[in-house]
Amino acid sequence: MSVVSNESVVSSFFLAGFSGCSYCQMSIFFVFLLMFMFTVLENLAIILLVIQDSKLWKPMYIFVGNLSFLEIWYITVTLPNLLYNMVTGNQEISYNGCVTQLFFFTFLGATECYLLATMAYDRYIAICNPLKYTVIMQDGCVWCLLISSWLTGLFTPIIPVYFLTQLNFCGPNKVDHYFCDVSPLLRLACGNIKTKELVDFIVSVLVLISSLSVIFISYICITWTVLKMPSSRGRHKAFSTCTSHLAVVCVYYGSMGFTYMRVTPASSVSLNKLVSVLYSVITPLLNPIIYTLRNHDVKLSLQKVLGKQNGLKTK
Repeated sequence: MSVVSNESVVSSFFLAGFSGCSYCQMSIFFVFLLMFMFTVLENLAIILLVIQDSKLWKPMYIFVGNLSFLEIWYITVTLPNLLYNMVTGNQEISYNGCVTQLFFFTFLGATECYLLATMAYDRYIAICNPLKYTVIMQDGCVWCLLISSWLTGLFTPIIPVYFLTQLNFCGPNKVDHYFCDVSPLLRLACGNIKTKELVDFIVSVLVLISSLSVIFISYICITWTVLKMPSSRGRHKAFSTCTSHLAVVCVYYGSMGFTYMRVTPASSVSLNKLVSVLYSVITPLLNPIIYTLRNHDVKLSLQKVLGKQNGLKTK
């Protein structure tokens, strides 16, 4: 602790994690460990498939590969630290470490929103303007969209984190969460937090509404175009290319909106933790499965790789 103006200032925090269930800590640890391992392996497999199979060198799969790359880092920001805390029993995290974790978590979360919006735009061009798709979605356009998504996501947490660092934390210093998230941190702040809450709300609204607007408008146009198709087979094929993306959007935006699009922190800490697990752990785990099971090209690429490996083993 250090002293500023006769007021003790917190130099570190203690993450409560899931300490409310002391008798099932070992089970929780192994569940999260398996989820972390599977998430990394699944998303890494998607990235390697996109890289090694030239048939997947298309904008749609480049976006999917980028999303998988993001998901690996997204889950790595929170889970390894949680697992370490559960093994060692040391739940302490420094003030700087907490702020850094919050910055990267917000950065990656915002980037995912913009990547999902970019993927919706890609589907809009593919279905509504198929003859112009290769002209519009050239390499330069694809990389411009990707770089814009990552850069916009990177700039998103700068102002909210700055306002957080202007708050005083003078005790207690126990964060009732498994990582440094905004809502539980604000519970520990001393003084007036209204400005910080308003900044967080405005930034969250801007990120979610701007990206959701692109997704919403894209799918309105897609639905209108598909409904005008004379062939039921064509309609089914068009919709099938969008269902995976829509499933991910519904889960991710639903949980993110519940958590961050509020002017004040959530009243239920347990519910807040549960929803956080949904978008920060479950979604990165399920995304590769959703895209693989619903995508014909990815399944063919995976079967080809597995077939080559089986052939090598037979030889």
